[in-house]
Amino acid sequence: MVAMRVVSLLPSATEIVYALGVDSELVGVTFECDEPASARLDKAVVVGGGDTRGMSPGEIDEYVRTRLAAGADLYTLHADALAGLDPQLILAQDLCRVCALPSDRVTDALSYLGCDAEVLSLDPHTLDEVLDTIRAVGSATGVPDRAEALVASLAERLAAVTEAVAGRTRPRVAVLEWTDPPFTAGHWIPDLVVRAGGEPVAARPGDRSERTTWREFTSAAPDVVLVAPCGFRLDGAAEQARAVAGRFPDAEVWAIDADAIVVRPGPRLVDGVEAIAAILHPGAVRDPPEGSIRRVA
Repeated sequence: MVAMRVVSLLPSATEIVYALGVDSELVGVTFECDEPASARLDKAVVVGGGDTRGMSPGEIDEYVRTRLAAGADLYTLHADALAGLDPQLILAQDLCRVCALPSDRVTDALSYLGCDAEVLSLDPHTLDEVLDTIRAVGSATGVPDRAEALVASLAERLAAVTEAVAGRTRPRVAVLEWTDPPFTAGHWIPDLVVRAGGEPVAARPGDRSERTTWREFTSAAPDVVLVAPCGFRLDGAAEQARAVAGRFPDAEVWAIDADAIVVRPGPRLVDGVEAIAAILHPGAVRDPPEGSIRRVA
């Protein structure tokens, strides 16, 4: 492997880099890169963002919509810090302007700085495509064999879940990616439900999560409701789950640590499949780690 200087502009990409064992090549991350916890301690932070701590889900939604309507970015690229790192590879995305800095902003900045780093945009829409991004990062960082080994191990775990839930009744599962206003589950999240032995309802498989109505969720008659709001860990998800549980009197309502195992397209999505399977089919798979899921109703 030839040593190189890598900058990650995505928390999920940072997780992939560490999982591939090439974190020694990683020189820059974002303010949201918190897995592993040491990622922001010994790397330069080259992307910042607005502080939404203390805001309610509705206030965050208003803040995001106002910024986007004004043509403003939700994230700030610290161009001088980026230039000082002299990166050779930058991991970016175009999937969601709400989730991370778009790659076109990065390309424009590199042109202005006169930097010729390669920009690899990671834009998976399905769980299988998430696994492909691991291969892409492995290839770009010179460790394709490690990437194939990691993907194989993740695929083996997925196959074990498939076997464990085979032949069981599939509960109808609604996943809330946001609660005020309600947003459907999109992209790879319905895949997680299917792999875990459920039937996703009120979902947009492979497409963007969309703002919808509570009627869409309630009319889908879910057996299980999973509240996994983007940007929130378990306690925040549980607070939101309790707030909406009354809308689903006939369903189990669970909160999930969304940032850890649901919304970030990296290796830990397989943890998410295992956790959802434990909710839908108790006893079929091992219990997930403490602090990843919580039943609220």
